Amino acid sequence: MTDDRQERIRNRAHQIWLQEGQPAGEHERHWHQAAADVDQEDAAGKSEAKKPAKKAAGAAKPKAAPKKAKADAKTSKPKKAAAK
Repeated sequence: MTDDRQERIRNRAHQIWLQEGQPAGEHERHWHQAAADVDQEDAAGKSEAKKPAKKAAGAAKPKAAPKKAKADAKTSKPKKAAAK
């Protein structure tokens, strides 16, 4: 086992332990789950490396302003006083 892989498993097992509320006596299960997660990440990374990179759809398009800003602009107009 490489040092890098072991460190990744250790970090992932620690994350799992924290997410589960730091239970005592579950270190083996956490380690095995972390090892499976790291192996899955590695397998996904290898399959992604073989595929050509895809362009992100709509990555260059700016997002529209939120509607709330438009609603706030409408409500800030002064109201007309009633005639006496």
